[in-house]
Amino acid sequence: MKKIVFIIIVSTLLLNFVKAQHKPFLFGFRVAPNMGWMKTDLQDYENEGMEFGFSWGFMADFFLMENYSINTGFDVLYLNTYLSYPHQMKINDEMERGRMYRKYRLKYVEVPVTFRMKTNPFGKFILYGEFGGGAAFRISAKSKDEFNSEGALQLTQEPKIEDETKLLRGSIILGAGVEYFISGSTSLLLSIRFDNGFTDVLKDQNTVDDSVDHHAISNFLEFNIGMLF
Repeated sequence: MKKIVFIIIVSTLLLNFVKAQHKPFLFGFRVAPNMGWMKTDLQDYENEGMEFGFSWGFMADFFLMENYSINTGFDVLYLNTYLSYPHQMKINDEMERGRMYRKYRLKYVEVPVTFRMKTNPFGKFILYGEFGGGAAFRISAKSKDEFNSEGALQLTQEPKIEDETKLLRGSIILGAGVEYFISGSTSLLLSIRFDNGFTDVLKDQNTVDDSVDHHAISNFLEFNIGMLF
């Protein structure tokens, strides 16, 4: 008898859950222009401003309750940032000392996992906030370098820099957005998301002072446009 009562209670809860959710999960895709920058605390290292990048990917919403879900997926992230620092290099058999202005062009595959909290609908609109984290794996790294020597010599080059960047990047994600229901479970998402890195993305030593290790954290702000089905 107790087993029968337990089964009835559990079945009722599950039916109410499915009815409230319509679907226990939703899938979709997104595109997002972003603005990236480098943050460093090393002496004579300077962030040289923000630079536009881009990402695209697929996402999934797994509902825990009617207004709460776990959002995850994978994104292909193109992150562009600027940094300048003391540098020396051999040019025409002479060692030239000066300053390197480097534009980093980093490409990652990122797996974000965020907890989303949604409001009740306002007509066809829902507002939501989210927080969580991301793990990104570098798949390519290039740069556009401009070296200005103390002797007024300028040199521009575009090397590959996989050996000077780390494979993994960890971040904390905060965001807010609006969801507009189009038809059935199909909805349009518009949001802003701050991806705050907390791991060093650079490696190798400074060429002027090899006791100084390159160190910088990459951040970016992105504007998402997505569809869920």
